[in-house]
Amino acid sequence: MPIPVSVALHDVTFEWPDGTVVLDGLNGTFPVGRTGLVGRNGTGKSTLLRLIAGRLSPTRGRIEATGEVGHLPQTLTLTRHATIADLLGVAPALSALRAIESGDVDERHFDAVGDDWDIEARADQALHEIGFSAADLGRRVDALSGGETMLVAITGLRLRRTPITLLDEPTNNLDRPTRDALAAFIDRWPGTLVVVSHDLELLERMEHTAELHDGHLEVFGGPYSAFSVHREQEQAAAAQAARSAQQALKVEKRQRVEAEAKIAARARAGKKAAADIPRIVAGGLARRAQVSAGSLRGALDDRVQAAQAALDAADARVRADEHIHLSLPDPDVPRGRRIAELSDGSRTVTIQGPERVALVGPNGSGKTTLLEQLVGGGAPRAGRARGTLHTDRVGYLRQRLDDLDDAASAVENVRHVAPGTPPGEIRNQLARLLLRGSALDRPVATLSGGERFRVALSRLLLADPPAQLLVLDEPTNNLDISSVEQLAEALDGYRGALLVVSHDDAFLRRLGIDVVIGLDPEGRITERADL
Repeated sequence: MPIPVSVALHDVTFEWPDGTVVLDGLNGTFPVGRTGLVGRNGTGKSTLLRLIAGRLSPTRGRIEATGEVGHLPQTLTLTRHATIADLLGVAPALSALRAIESGDVDERHFDAVGDDWDIEARADQALHEIGFSAADLGRRVDALSGGETMLVAITGLRLRRTPITLLDEPTNNLDRPTRDALAAFIDRWPGTLVVVSHDLELLERMEHTAELHDGHLEVFGGPYSAFSVHREQEQAAAAQAARSAQQALKVEKRQRVEAEAKIAARARAGKKAAADIPRIVAGGLARRAQVSAGSLRGALDDRVQAAQAALDAADARVRADEHIHLSLPDPDVPRGRRIAELSDGSRTVTIQGPERVALVGPNGSGKTTLLEQLVGGGAPRAGRARGTLHTDRVGYLRQRLDDLDDAASAVENVRHVAPGTPPGEIRNQLARLLLRGSALDRPVATLSGGERFRVALSRLLLADPPAQLLVLDEPTNNLDISSVEQLAEALDGYRGALLVVSHDDAFLRRLGIDVVIGLDPEGRITERADL
């Protein structure tokens, strides 16, 4: 029995205004239920969600959806004065309710409320599930942590009750308790849900897995682990088929060479025999020999071409997945050299080179604020931990990647911090991070989250002299699954001090963390034996 379809893509093509093609003739469907959408950074996952949500329009083709679509973008863009009510999407309805309650019976207020007369009670109930209440509706979101902001936005989508909901990297910035809360939401989410994520635990909660790869959309019935096994088996079979096709081509080419040698030998023998027979007879024999040789050559050439076509088809099924190749510079940090200190007044932790330190704690505990104060050198918040640097060679990768110039290209962004570096060297560095071609010259605003991350990382790696301390705030947020592993491999070779904030425990374990520093909700430093 076929699975009901909620979204159908018909020859969908999307090009940026500069002519860069993101999707070209994409066909496929998303089934009803929960689907995890995976794929390499830059394949167009976020763009596809924006197209389905109607935030972008296809250059060609069409998209059919069975109902209204709600969309959580990868990067939430908010004005400084936005409130929790704005983020929930209930501010217009609440404002209209207040006006009606005060006696204003303008028809536009009733239109704004629609059927949501109980919206305040529903918002209060939903906010209580994530640690807030209706009393917080007027609170500004710039006072929230990244994780709190994400969870409030997801709660807003639940309140909208759209038949189709799209979430782009929803676990970014979420701590463990908040991830658990999101998981509970996911398990009972009504309607169709499509989630772009690199979070393996979240992907395991999906009923289907869709992969966007090489311009094709493949949908598999099962969670990511089952899909991954299926893909590995498929690739193993494809690689074996390619090896067999390569061997078959060698056989056909060898037989073609051997046949040519036999034809040549027969021709020489024919010329020798022609000397002893009449010329007219010899000419007839020669013509028949040429026809026979031509026929044989044609048949053998056809077999070689068929074998080559079979090899090309087999090779096309074998993925040529690229890898990030990072060569991190040696910052020359002696062991035991004091690099930084974190202190809450009663407890001080010293970071020494080349220690690897994880800073962990719940959303809202002030981890990002502490990093910004440490790097920026400003005054700490009252009663909160503070950081002190003992080196001026620091590379800081911000959680929101908001220090990039969106209007400038990737190359121009790197040149801002490395004006003496030749453009060719910058392009080579970006190429090692899998940024090449038109992506180098397009405005950064048009790049995927993973591509933006690579631009930001390049700004750190081109520092001269190299940083003695790398401060990374949620570095895996916008990376695909394989890139997370490759980033960990790259950082294995870094010989400076490392201070990392991450809710991705698997990534932290992969880094070989030496010290774990906890930050409690009051902003105090706590001792942690492990993650």
